[in-house]
Amino acid sequence: MAALALNDKFARQHGSLVNRAGAIAASLFDCSAIDVRDMADAAPLRSGARTISLTRDHVPALGRTGADQIGMTYGDPLSEASLGMLLAAMAGPEDPIAADAESLSIFALAERLAASDIPVLINGPTGTGKEVLSRFIHARSDRKNGPFIAVNCAAMPEAMLEAMLFGHQKGAFTGATQASEGFMRAADGGTLLLDEIAEMPLQLQAKLLRALQEQEVVPIGATHPIKVNVRVIACANRDLPAEVAEGRFRADLYYRLNVFPLTLRPLRERPDDIAPLAFAMALRHAPDQARVPVLSEGALAMLKLHQWPGNVRELENVMRRALLLGHGSESITPEHIVFDSPARLVTAPAPTSMEALAAETPRRLSSVVQISEARAIMETLEACGGNRGRAARELGISERTLRYRLASLREAGIEISRTAVGGRR
Repeated sequence: MAALALNDKFARQHGSLVNRAGAIAASLFDCSAIDVRDMADAAPLRSGARTISLTRDHVPALGRTGADQIGMTYGDPLSEASLGMLLAAMAGPEDPIAADAESLSIFALAERLAASDIPVLINGPTGTGKEVLSRFIHARSDRKNGPFIAVNCAAMPEAMLEAMLFGHQKGAFTGATQASEGFMRAADGGTLLLDEIAEMPLQLQAKLLRALQEQEVVPIGATHPIKVNVRVIACANRDLPAEVAEGRFRADLYYRLNVFPLTLRPLRERPDDIAPLAFAMALRHAPDQARVPVLSEGALAMLKLHQWPGNVRELENVMRRALLLGHGSESITPEHIVFDSPARLVTAPAPTSMEALAAETPRRLSSVVQISEARAIMETLEACGGNRGRAARELGISERTLRYRLASLREAGIEISRTAVGGRR
């Protein structure tokens, strides 16, 4: 990917900031489509390029001046806020955004993987950007002009998952009034993302394994296989080796998918990503695109102290809330930052029990519901001697849904008893 080209005059004015941002941007997106210039530059705009016009002033400012034009005012070229603002301005709608060294190394490795067709398994907690990384791999591959189909295995009805994945013939089952090609055939020539693959039922895992090995699918009701040319990327927010050990995930499918694993860390472990992500969200969601509130250094410091149990999704919620609270303001200050849970130093220990979580968490409705749900699940599991199948029936949910709930509780920092984690089926 091309790097930014700077003339001497511009380099003297903005080089210290633009060179920092350009080095990062070149590893994430095509800088040849970006025109960074001084605000006073009267040269004609480059057709098809995203234009960022810069000026130096003690009062930072950010806003869109046209469809592909952004004006940016910054003070300190060495500040984290200035770098984050410029990276956000340079990124296109589909471009990934990062500044943390390890995040950048992951994207660099992903670009190398994109040149091949080997399966990729992306691990990481919910909301860390696994789909963004998957789209990056697709966009850098020879399949970039083909379809990118994202499927959340946990969100689809279990009874319909096979038909939705592999397709079905007309009349194959009750309600099948017309044929459907399914997601795998829809992704032919492109990439299929299987998100939350750990939630896929065991029986369907066997069929997926065969589809990957043979590069063919058999729609429900069909008698002959249909060839497909699909690259599969799988994402998991749970420990798949542990799932294999517990018999909830097929070992052969795991090793088929785990040709090259990538792991995304929680947002709290990559604080350098926070500034560019926050500014990008401000640009995306600001009601007045001509005058986007700029994050103050104090607000940015608050964001970096937070634990981010919800990762990037939580950051987006916080930024949308800040834009609402700071409506009409030129900047987002600490008073506009409201978290779902109290901010704490990243080195502080997280709550280890429901009681601790209940004591530390504000009495918001969402928190009360989560704690009540956790308590009901744990009490039912205890009464059932750790038998998840029986507990699921008592709770009126499927065993698959119960496993998903337990995983969500663990990610929220709620301690799960050994009985619940390793309970009988």
